[in-house]
Amino acid sequence: MGTVYAALTESGYRVAVKVIHPLQASDPDFRARFRREVRLSARVRDPFLLPLLAADAEADAPWLATAYAPGPTLAQHLAAHGPLAGGTLYAFATGTAQALAAIHAAGVVHRDVKPQNVLLTPAGPRVLDFGIAHAADGTSVTRTGIVTGTPGWISPEHYHSGVTAAEGDLFAWGALVAYAATGRLPFGGGAPEAVAYRITSGQPDLDGIPEELKEIVERALAKEPAERPDAPTAAEACAQLLAAENTQILNGSTAAEAGNALTLIEELVTAQWSVTAPEDLSWPRPDAVPERSSRRRALIAVLVVAAVVGASVGGALAFRHGGSPATGGSENTASAAATGGSDTGDAADPTRASGPGTDVTRQAAPDPRTIPVPTDPLAGVAGPAFSRSDDEAQPVPGEWSASRDAAGTAEKETAAAIRDQMTAMLATKGMSFMTPTVTFNRQAQTVIVTGGPISTVTDDYKEVFRRAGEMAACVSLAHRLKDAPTRWPYGRFSVYWKDHKGQDEATILGFGKATKGCYTEEAGRRQGTDEGIATSEIPSTDKDEIRIAAGTVKAITTAWNTRVAEGHGLEPFDREDAITLGFDPVQRMMYVWAWDGSGVLTGRAQQAHFQDVVTKTACPRLLAEYNANKEWIYTHWAIAAYQGNSAWPQLFTSGNCLPAESRP
Repeated sequence: MGTVYAALTESGYRVAVKVIHPLQASDPDFRARFRREVRLSARVRDPFLLPLLAADAEADAPWLATAYAPGPTLAQHLAAHGPLAGGTLYAFATGTAQALAAIHAAGVVHRDVKPQNVLLTPAGPRVLDFGIAHAADGTSVTRTGIVTGTPGWISPEHYHSGVTAAEGDLFAWGALVAYAATGRLPFGGGAPEAVAYRITSGQPDLDGIPEELKEIVERALAKEPAERPDAPTAAEACAQLLAAENTQILNGSTAAEAGNALTLIEELVTAQWSVTAPEDLSWPRPDAVPERSSRRRALIAVLVVAAVVGASVGGALAFRHGGSPATGGSENTASAAATGGSDTGDAADPTRASGPGTDVTRQAAPDPRTIPVPTDPLAGVAGPAFSRSDDEAQPVPGEWSASRDAAGTAEKETAAAIRDQMTAMLATKGMSFMTPTVTFNRQAQTVIVTGGPISTVTDDYKEVFRRAGEMAACVSLAHRLKDAPTRWPYGRFSVYWKDHKGQDEATILGFGKATKGCYTEEAGRRQGTDEGIATSEIPSTDKDEIRIAAGTVKAITTAWNTRVAEGHGLEPFDREDAITLGFDPVQRMMYVWAWDGSGVLTGRAQQAHFQDVVTKTACPRLLAEYNANKEWIYTHWAIAAYQGNSAWPQLFTSGNCLPAESRP
């Protein structure tokens, strides 16, 4: 729904400011809902919520500000430290249930209870974004007929009828507590349809939850809303469990009596809470920050902390740590570093002076976007060091465990290039926490990329990790093979995933060779793929991608409606938000697709018109950004449609906005 900035008030008070995405802000229905939800949310006060401090629903860019609290989200904490246990687990369950009780008492329904919306602060859990998610429901920027919410955290009745009520929050709370206690998604991961089936028809995985708490969680996860406890009942039941862990006398009452008053619940949670406080760096004062435009001066943004809310083209991460996550600029690192040296020795630096008095002229580095990736790096090479270019054998057990860390400059630079490229790709989808490890198996002539250990990552995230790992390794190795074919022995790559520490053999996700080309191409023309469109459908967290997507979708929709009005035998789509787009940072491609339930694009003539509209509208925008922004990597495009009730898109065609003479 927008971008969240960490900000300072004039008095130096720390706040979190959410600025609504322009695509949402331009929708009148959203404005009305946002205005209502802000009014309701302003009434909610509870120690386990971040209070709403101020808001402006009428601004050109609507915004709201809440108190700031340091700490990771539940999802981040579990990935780094594993499940909660003991008093901390009971405190988490109590605090989050009490937060929902306060929300519901004010007449607000959260509608988006999930691990990313709970912070684990040094003082206890804090629930975020209460009530605001409802503002996007049913507006023209959401998909008509598509269930809103996050798979795995949606109630059965919402899947059946679209109902979002307080009972749905309790269902999501039960899943949240189960996840916190076990580190496992209670209804598993995978395709959204599979998760939906398990939620509506299957039983949750609750193994490992303490029996007393498990009983409460089971009731919250009942299929029928009427069978679930309300939030105050759940909070009180969890507080009693928490009190049993506490031997202190609180406010003159015994611990066993502590579940009946909010003040005692807060003290109980604080007494039992045990989460390491994060490093909390100082923030620059407003006068130390470069001046922004007048529209932004009120929000002195010093750090972007996180924000992916909603399932539209929105969601944003506006701070680029260490450079642009979209640059992919390490493509040429291997090429520049492999001009000399052995596979494990120091590579010669062509810019390094060879002796006293040597005059070396340093040339500006070329634009990495213009450096082509070799498609056949060993063509014409006699006796290459990589001898497995024709070997189609798959990786065998033991290759992963026998690999070792990089040794020597060339291997270390290659490992760094792969990590940098992967980090850039993953960051655009909010997946930068999936830090890769790069190792080498000289005997297998294979570079190995490993993710984890995280057991809670869903299959769709692993799929993006696999694609990013394969592409980064392929590009880096192709350059190495091209520049040092008789010295560089690595041409194969494998991508693995570890679910837990101490795993004897990681799970293989994918593999390939850098001698057959890295991009999916046909006759030299890059092609769209089903994998690419799946990645592009994951909401972007890159501010430039979001900006370009919002304006381009609106422009394509307007252009198509104009084309329909002109005749040509074309029909309008059966929904206003039929056209959308997304970006695949792996293949560096923009995908535009239409939700075509009425068969508007079934004929070749209609598809040709749609392609003409898309390219004439999108390409000028992509090229303008490409020329103005050296970090912009998207000039390739693909067009697809979801026709009828099909769950799979039909890809029509692909192309490149750059003229032939300008392409690498």
